[in-house]
Amino acid sequence: MHDNTPKIILELIQYNEKEHFAYDNLTVEEVLGKQMPHFVNWVNIDGLENKTLISKIGEHFSLHSLLLDDISCEQQPKVEEFDDYLFFSLKMLYRIKHNTIDYEQISFVLGKDYLISFQEKEGDPFGAFRERIRQDLGRVRKKKADYLLYRLIDIIVDNYYTVLDAIGQHIEQIEDEIYKGQTGQEFKKIQRLKKELIYLRKALYPLRDAMSKLIKDESGFIDTSNARFFNDVYNHVVHLIDSLDTYKDLTSGLMDIYMNTLNTRMNEVMRVLTMISTIFIPLTFIVGVYGMNFDFMPELHWRLGYGVVWVLMGLVTGGMVLYFRYKKWF
Repeated sequence: MHDNTPKIILELIQYNEKEHFAYDNLTVEEVLGKQMPHFVNWVNIDGLENKTLISKIGEHFSLHSLLLDDISCEQQPKVEEFDDYLFFSLKMLYRIKHNTIDYEQISFVLGKDYLISFQEKEGDPFGAFRERIRQDLGRVRKKKADYLLYRLIDIIVDNYYTVLDAIGQHIEQIEDEIYKGQTGQEFKKIQRLKKELIYLRKALYPLRDAMSKLIKDESGFIDTSNARFFNDVYNHVVHLIDSLDTYKDLTSGLMDIYMNTLNTRMNEVMRVLTMISTIFIPLTFIVGVYGMNFDFMPELHWRLGYGVVWVLMGLVTGGMVLYFRYKKWF
């Protein structure tokens, strides 16, 4: 019989100022059985498809059923305070891949001596930070679980800068393509870019409100000595929002540039076609005159008549072209 249970990766990192332990690919029973007091217990879960496993974790840590629903469903960034823990969720952005932002929702549950992180899929930007914990670099091993929460949120917010920088480069690339008229797909790219900016707006504005509420937390989950770190992240989010608004204005400007460039090109085409039509008007008149079937037209019986008509049409064409050049119409 094949096991169709969705795969979930469980990781446990435990540390204090003196000791450090790290485990991965554990069963939920092993993770729950290894929880130790006087340690920071970081439980990281990759994958949320196995509802039974999530329920076991929720039962062990006495997590509210509505909170478990929020973890499993798409939510805006928010923070909620409970009696024994603090819930915080936000969007984790990685990069722009094929002009689309790669993202997932990540949720945190902060308790007295533990932090649980729920990720939708395998892989995260925390690898270097895990190594810093192992090597006891910085202040993280000397701090409690609330500082761990700050560091993880800070890493996620720093990745927003990477994504916004990529968007800025994409805006410059589209602008160059508009002026050069290279691909003809500029309109679709601008529309796709606007959708990505709208998504970022939905992720950043609620995150700013959530960080503001987290800074003002009076439940005791955030140590007062760490409040300044969370305030620094809040300032980063505000700066990101300012940058986002700037990119939004630039994208709107791109659409204006695109439409103006399109109109300019259309006007160029219409001007060329108009000049060609204008040149052919007298030529059509000459040909029409000598195409009439009258018997008494002296030029029809003139031996040089055919050549003279061609010369006349050439002179008319050349004269009109020179006139257009003199007027700088092309």
